[in-house]
Amino acid sequence: MWPVIICDHCNLDVFMKKVLLISANMMKKPYPVYPLGLDYVAGSLRSRYETKILDMNEFPSLDALGERIRQFAPDYIGLSIRNIDNTDTINSRGYLSDYQDLVAAIRKNSQAILILGGSGYTIFPVEFLQALGADYGIAGEGEKISTLLSALDNQTDPHVRGRVTAAIPGIVTGQTSQVAYQVWDGGMHRAFDSDAPHVKYYQSYGGMLNLQTKRGCPFRCSYCTYPHIEGGRMRFFDPEEIAGEARRLQSAGAKYIFITDSAFNASYEHSLQVARAFQKARISIPWGGFFAPTVPPADYFQKLAEAGLSHVEFGTESMCNTMLANLRKPFVCADVFKAHESARDAGLFIAHYFLLGGPGETPETLQETLNGVDQLDRAVFFFFCGIRIYPHTALYDTALCEGQISASQNLLEPVFYRSPFISDVEIMGKVEAHAAGRLNWLVGAGESKATRILPRLYDRGHTGPLWEHLI
Repeated sequence: MWPVIICDHCNLDVFMKKVLLISANMMKKPYPVYPLGLDYVAGSLRSRYETKILDMNEFPSLDALGERIRQFAPDYIGLSIRNIDNTDTINSRGYLSDYQDLVAAIRKNSQAILILGGSGYTIFPVEFLQALGADYGIAGEGEKISTLLSALDNQTDPHVRGRVTAAIPGIVTGQTSQVAYQVWDGGMHRAFDSDAPHVKYYQSYGGMLNLQTKRGCPFRCSYCTYPHIEGGRMRFFDPEEIAGEARRLQSAGAKYIFITDSAFNASYEHSLQVARAFQKARISIPWGGFFAPTVPPADYFQKLAEAGLSHVEFGTESMCNTMLANLRKPFVCADVFKAHESARDAGLFIAHYFLLGGPGETPETLQETLNGVDQLDRAVFFFFCGIRIYPHTALYDTALCEGQISASQNLLEPVFYRSPFISDVEIMGKVEAHAAGRLNWLVGAGESKATRILPRLYDRGHTGPLWEHLI
């Protein structure tokens, strides 16, 4: 049945249109990631449309998804693409063919207008639209869908509608060749439904739900797409509102909260305000997020630990100052040691992520990194050999100048930067030899160890990211 709204002004029955939002991400290694972005998309539409979220992790098959699509009978379908590939240079796998199968299943079961979006989509908006044959795409933040749907609802003439939608910044059509990127400057409101089936999935598998405390990243790391997706200016959510959302997640049964900011401590002041708000709201479940290993204020990690922080994931990338400069990181090795010691002394679980094989990587710089890692105690280390090349990054420009890629090349299928001075195979061999079987050194995507250990811990009822069990 179509829901009916009684219009007080004209006494006419107005039928509310339906929007189905689908999260396409099915990656579960090292743990499944809750589709937070779709909550914000739903929040931008809730007062005007009947909105439902489906998560591909819920469905055993595309046929099961198709049945749910037919039952809901949407007017619009938004498909969120988060992951382009597995970012593993040794065992590389792209997901385009999976998305093509998914779109085919959607088209088979619905005549709704299909709109693409998501962080992965934003990196390759024209390429994805062409490869998947969708009707529209949204490059950038998903709240723009409210503007797009207003244009579609108000114009029935397809020629006029095409001109109107093409004029909206970030909207991609089949005729788009250049995308006009613009940061969303409207309201950002999350619609979280604790009774939704996809929420139940994440509650039962690790118990991890997500929060965002700000958008935008002020750093300019050479390989990173965050500034392109969210902009370079930080836009902060009110700490009290964040704590209130954390409280709702906790009441809904979350066992752990992961903060999805590019770097939670990009603003030490705001992150401390969030921690104080968590304490005031009596958040009792543990939480964690990504951090830049910059020098923290005195007792910073201790204060966060008192507010419930349990896991710190540092985007360290290298323990060689030359390579850190080449990657345009906002810190040096001495800062990494200070940040690590501060987090360790606060009793936190620590992980460091490394990106090896970037511009200027040599056997000597690699050895310097390995020697530095040996000095970081009581932590887990994730090593990725080779760096994925994305457009709109400094690494893309470097690869272009070096002739590793061409300006006309489609990078939708995985393409990795290769150091002229050391191969990815040599890098992996040296890291594995240096690791000498240590369980807390995960090389590549760490899939073999993660696949072997983490699912068994989840099956036994453990919650959270669980990599701390590898320390």
